[in-house]
Amino acid sequence: MRAILPQWRLLKQLGHVTCTPNVRSDRRPHTTTTATTPAPTPTGMASRMQVDRDVPGWLTAQRTAAPAELKEFYAKFEELYDRKLWHQLTLAIEKFASLLVAAPALLPLYENFVVDFERKINPINFVQFLAKATRQIKDPKAALTFLGGQAEKLKDHSKEAFVLASMEASHYRQVTGDLDGCKKSIDECEKILADQTATDPIINAAFYRVSAEYYKAKMAYPQYYHNALLFLSSVNVDELSIQERQERAYELAMSALLGEGLYNFGELLMHPILDSLKGTIFEWLRALLFQFNSGDIEGFEKASRSGDFLKQPLLVSALPFLRQKLCLMTLIEAVFKRSKESRGRMTFFEISRETRVALDEVEHLVMKALSIGLIRGKIDEVDSVVNVTWVQPRVLDKSQIKTINERIESWTLNVNERVIGLEQEESVKALWVQ
Repeated sequence: MRAILPQWRLLKQLGHVTCTPNVRSDRRPHTTTTATTPAPTPTGMASRMQVDRDVPGWLTAQRTAAPAELKEFYAKFEELYDRKLWHQLTLAIEKFASLLVAAPALLPLYENFVVDFERKINPINFVQFLAKATRQIKDPKAALTFLGGQAEKLKDHSKEAFVLASMEASHYRQVTGDLDGCKKSIDECEKILADQTATDPIINAAFYRVSAEYYKAKMAYPQYYHNALLFLSSVNVDELSIQERQERAYELAMSALLGEGLYNFGELLMHPILDSLKGTIFEWLRALLFQFNSGDIEGFEKASRSGDFLKQPLLVSALPFLRQKLCLMTLIEAVFKRSKESRGRMTFFEISRETRVALDEVEHLVMKALSIGLIRGKIDEVDSVVNVTWVQPRVLDKSQIKTINERIESWTLNVNERVIGLEQEESVKALWVQ
């Protein structure tokens, strides 16, 4: 679905940073040779190099040069680092990384500070920090090299952190056009997650987000639809920006309409993400989904002639497919509304009237519905009757739940009448016996 929305936009690249000698926490000069990752350059990631770091000295220099709102963080970092309070230090770094003003400082913070104790902090939090830092790298290939290397380092240390890092790296694989590499990474991580008894929602969100991005690039609508919904189930929708909510709602709506084999939009229709289209230029798309789900053929025909619809080349080119899909969904809705008794004998004429297909095409429509598993039953060609014994389970919207409630009330009334009738028969029999 590359044509649906613009590609992911990268943030501005961080400027060059320098490294200085290292000392231990007791402040006595101590020369160590430690591997660090140098600052990425626009032409790619520089090779790892051996440098000496003066952590306290670097933190002091940063505190002096930093904006006023960041100065206290560097002082806190130095205090917690000296006391080796890694958990508290992790929380402080998380808070620091959440500030927009701190974004340009994240890569230098990793290269000159965090790298010194990266194995002592929570690996999930570490990868989340790296993902934010990598957004400052302008060249997506450099970002991929950086995150890919970090993922390999975590492979034997933490499976979940490896999956998270691999998914963040795979985002840049898509940006650079390496879709095969992205799919290979998705498949590898899927196997790892399948072996886990429980998974952090953060890991699930990253996996389904990148999977959805991949299927979007491949224009595989059903796969995108399912993975995008799973992503939304793993995050708090309210924490997404308004723009991201509207984009995801738009893409999900388009996928639901264009996806082959998607005949039940109930889960999407009940999801709050769809409400983000209200009051926008795509509110008509939300209404179109409800028309499909309820089998509103007249509403669809009216919408398909509107200027908004005609501005969508993907929908216009798929108009014959959309009409067939709507006929099948209308047939499902017609079966669903009927009682068990009435759906057992649906005439060709009734189906033709509800689905708006020609009478001589009803049999073909029903055979299509039977072949793809939307309904089960038999066709009586002699009497031109369809006996439906089963309809595909579906997520119901409020109007469909109301229909179920009305049928339950009707069934309850019939049962009560039968019970009263049986009681009266028993009374009559008792009188005859007497």
